[in-house]
Amino acid sequence: MATESESTSQGGGVRRYAEEFLSISRETRLGYAFVLPAIALVAIIIVYPTAVGIYTSFQESSLLYPDQATWVGISNYAALLSDSVFLGSLWRSVLLTTLAVSLEYFVGLGLALVLKQKVPGIGAFRSLSMVTWVMPVVVMVTIFNFLFQPEFGLVNVILGAFGLPTRYWFGAPQLAFPIVIGLHVWRNAPFFAVALMAGMLSIPDDLYEAAEMDGAGALQQFRHITLPNLSQVSMVMIVLHVIYTFNNFDIVFLSTGGGPLNNTEVLATFVYDQAFVQNALGYAAAAGGVMLVIMLVFTVIYVRLEEDI
Repeated sequence: MATESESTSQGGGVRRYAEEFLSISRETRLGYAFVLPAIALVAIIIVYPTAVGIYTSFQESSLLYPDQATWVGISNYAALLSDSVFLGSLWRSVLLTTLAVSLEYFVGLGLALVLKQKVPGIGAFRSLSMVTWVMPVVVMVTIFNFLFQPEFGLVNVILGAFGLPTRYWFGAPQLAFPIVIGLHVWRNAPFFAVALMAGMLSIPDDLYEAAEMDGAGALQQFRHITLPNLSQVSMVMIVLHVIYTFNNFDIVFLSTGGGPLNNTEVLATFVYDQAFVQNALGYAAAAGGVMLVIMLVFTVIYVRLEEDI
């Protein structure tokens, strides 16, 4: 009897485990069924074009004659290393990203300190501070082009009123690139400010009260309480804007087109020029491949740093 009871118990246990396994398997299959459309969409929109772009970078190809592409191996990449325009574009992309994101962060941090204050009318000021970020890029560039017009632009009108020399600012080789940096800062600093302000408001007031009781001043509280508690949001914002700025095309293209004399040419506009103006599709794809590798390296470094925080 005991043996039959044990056998029945074991049989019931096996059936129970089998049913649980089949149930989990069905749920897993159902989960894959729900995820599969998203995976397919990502593959179609991102993976396939990226793979085609990498393959094209090893070819001599033109948009005018797409069926006459020839395999050239790494010749396009080798040519990039001796192309002064490409190397200059690479340097300006790095310089633009470094300076613009740094200025955006510090300007945004200062603006966040103002926006977090609890004073009458601060809500309206917070809303107005986001106008530059929500404004379409083409509108922003048009406004700045109007401001810096050589004859009737507001900047030159003010300079002329004081007897100072006027000029076409976007056409000056030494001034065009700083203006492009200014456009990035003017547009993106408010977004930094709002994100950092939200981080500041999430810091418990008890920390500041305890620090004040211990005799810590405003600067010490900012250094030892505010900044450490903003490390996560700061890291995320900096990474997002590094990727955005390094790959940015519209601000440079609409404001200067990469000129004058390639003084504002960055990698994104270089790729566009090679692909759609020079019709060197394979060469443009190789430059795009370099951009992809740089961003992948940056992403790996970011993930490692995030794990250490």
